[in-house]
Amino acid sequence: MHRRQFLGGALGASLLPWMAGSGPAFAAVRGRLLPPPLQPGDTVGLVSPSSATDDSFSLQLAREAMEALGFKVRSGEHYGARWGHLAGTDAQRAGDLNAMFADRQVRAIVCVRGGSGAARLLPLLDYDAIRRDPKVLLGYSDITALHCAIQAKAGLVTFHGPIGSGSWNRFNVDQFRRLFLERQLMEYRNAADPGDELVQRSNRTITIRGGKARGELVGGNLSVLVALAGSSYLPAFDGRILFLEDVAEAPYRVDRMFSTLKLMGALDRIAGFVFGQCTDCDPGDGYGSLTLEQILDDYIRPLRIPAYRGAMIGHIREQFILPVGGMVELDADAGTLRMLEPVFTG
Repeated sequence: MHRRQFLGGALGASLLPWMAGSGPAFAAVRGRLLPPPLQPGDTVGLVSPSSATDDSFSLQLAREAMEALGFKVRSGEHYGARWGHLAGTDAQRAGDLNAMFADRQVRAIVCVRGGSGAARLLPLLDYDAIRRDPKVLLGYSDITALHCAIQAKAGLVTFHGPIGSGSWNRFNVDQFRRLFLERQLMEYRNAADPGDELVQRSNRTITIRGGKARGELVGGNLSVLVALAGSSYLPAFDGRILFLEDVAEAPYRVDRMFSTLKLMGALDRIAGFVFGQCTDCDPGDGYGSLTLEQILDDYIRPLRIPAYRGAMIGHIREQFILPVGGMVELDADAGTLRMLEPVFTG
């Protein structure tokens, strides 16, 4: 992940409107727009909206994974391109996304990888075309910028989950088939597998504050989401269930980002909270560092809303596929999210 080069300058500039006294900037709430369901044999488009892929074999693996799931594959014109660390210029990457949304034969768009740079595309996307022909969009990490913008500008439910070049292990494939092909109302509960331990140690959820809450899902990668602060590409938080994850962030930076969410008024608006995994976010050596547990206690516990941490969301091999914008019920005592309504048309 190389998000910070872009995020550092963008965050400072994006906060200026509400720091100047205009109040927090959130997009107006739109009615939810659902994509049509997927069928075996449908065409899936592969795009690279963020960082370049440095190994063509990864692109081949993404194609083979989609074909193994039973789909035809169409690649974006520039999905193997490179411009610095990016997968092509902004115009090329946005052009590929717009072309996929405009293509009536493409029924789903899968992002090959994350990294950084997706936020640069937001002013270039054709949100009218997205509303005219809604379709599945799948990805995570830097793709959070697309999830947020499309939720804010088009109201389309998108999907936070594995990237095309990522691991398509048994757990992820099962999630994909149950959600997209069988159209189940999913319950997201961490896998119960102690392995060779007497007591399960990994994939444990921890209740921050008990209770249940219902609302539409909003969220994704913490760093990417916070970098949209003050822009019109950040969706509304009112009554929503906020889920977050991150990778390779020192605790002081995680604390700073939660402080931003608090100061901009987002945390005070949510109905429930889920934190997934913060991979490689351990404190450095010595004293003087907050822990993730302390940060969540400082910012989330005082909200007095149902909240838990440890969900299988984030930069991990096995991960949930969550409907961003879908209506869910959070049970903080059980450590679960449950879909309440279909997220596809028909």
